[in-house]
Amino acid sequence: MINNSQVRYATSPREVKQMDTKALRDEFLVEDVMTVNTIKWVYSHYDRFMVAGVVPKNEVTLETVDELKSEFFLERRELGIINIGGKGAVNVDGTVYELENKEALYLGQGNKIVVFSSAHANTPAKFYLNSTPAHKAFPNKKIGIEDVEVVELGANETANARTLRKYIVNSVVDVCQLQMGMTSLKTGNVWNTMPAHVHDRRMEVYFYIEVPEGQSVCHFMGQPNETRHIWMQNEQAVISPPWSIHSGAGTSNYTFIWGMAGENLDYSDMDMANISELR
Repeated sequence: MINNSQVRYATSPREVKQMDTKALRDEFLVEDVMTVNTIKWVYSHYDRFMVAGVVPKNEVTLETVDELKSEFFLERRELGIINIGGKGAVNVDGTVYELENKEALYLGQGNKIVVFSSAHANTPAKFYLNSTPAHKAFPNKKIGIEDVEVVELGANETANARTLRKYIVNSVVDVCQLQMGMTSLKTGNVWNTMPAHVHDRRMEVYFYIEVPEGQSVCHFMGQPNETRHIWMQNEQAVISPPWSIHSGAGTSNYTFIWGMAGENLDYSDMDMANISELR
């Protein structure tokens, strides 16, 4: 067991309403996601969601952390992995899954020894990790580019034309509660997830990637009538409570990975907020 994690406690809209910029960033922003040869978890009390990343220039073994009080990490958890770097591999109890860029892997409850590695140390893999509690052991499954569900959304006229790819959802792989996917904004488009929405039975984490150097994304959160914003840089994540909108606008087009957890696997379960009523 290692002590390599940070806890983020749940906060109510009343508390968030009083936060200044630093407090918002300390509470919800995860600045250093991709770490070389180590895994630094952020453990959120929203649905016990955990987020991390690893760049394995050497082999890195997934270890449990103090907060889990478990013999091994996946004793009572499931894990989603998306590779945003060079070719890599994940060895799971002796079975090796090779992951190219933008391929994913789902690991169910009960897997004991998980080892991350890169095919080439000079172009290492970059594994983005999301984990949630699990009540049942589902089979491991690799999700290749050809396996994802693809949905085209938005329009150039509203600056939100984007391609949504569903990787770890219950229509693609059997899961307990974890869901993951990737959305890419098309050239000249900047808004993700607009109109904004909330889903009270699920929390969400956004991981912003492919943000060009010198550019940023402004992430909007909070209740629809009491919004706040956090400026995001490339390869940073932000935690979104169930009561909060989660939407962003970039100074360039970009990509983000979304991860969700909660009591509901219905992707379409969301309460829309009218754009003209946002405050």
